[in-house]
Amino acid sequence: MSRILALTSSAVAGASVSNELVKTAIAKLTAADPSATVVERDLATDPLPHLTQDGVSALRGEPATPAQVAIRQLSDTLVEELKAADVIIIGAPMYNFGIPTTLKAWFDHVLRAGVTFRYTEKGPEGLVTGKRAIVIETRGGLYSEGPAMIMDSQEPHLRGMLGFIGISDVTFVRAEKLGFGPEARDAAVAAATAQLAELAARAA
Repeated sequence: MSRILALTSSAVAGASVSNELVKTAIAKLTAADPSATVVERDLATDPLPHLTQDGVSALRGEPATPAQVAIRQLSDTLVEELKAADVIIIGAPMYNFGIPTTLKAWFDHVLRAGVTFRYTEKGPEGLVTGKRAIVIETRGGLYSEGPAMIMDSQEPHLRGMLGFIGISDVTFVRAEKLGFGPEARDAAVAAATAQLAELAARAA
């Protein structure tokens, strides 16, 4: 039985292509493995707190106030969900060339020294290993190639943060050119859906 953690982060809810594709990914993975369990977190409708002085104190030291204790407990829950998962699905729309701040807040809560990574004499070492990530990226333009590629702060950031905690088996599913009109949008969604079906079939 596999365990799936699915994260969505779009601010546009039902109009979101990334949310739609995350649902597609869940459906195809659970069809391939009916015994799979799924934990879903919508980081847009139920946002995590962004880092404050209390947050930094709670996650980097020992909590000293009720507010800090609450932040540490929330972080512990998120880390437990992450560590329990075999597959992590991340819906990541591109906002101003990067990821939504709601998704960044999730990473801020789970990237913790001594918990999901540690520092060694040879450099940092990820502690969340043996997992697979499927990152669904949605973009209004074309950023995987061509002149706008240099503006992409989304995919390198995600790859870096996942790799930092030990998740190196990462597949990026891109739905690009969504802002180029209905035909381009439909083609991008169809291509991403086909890629998700292929990933699910390989995992079966």
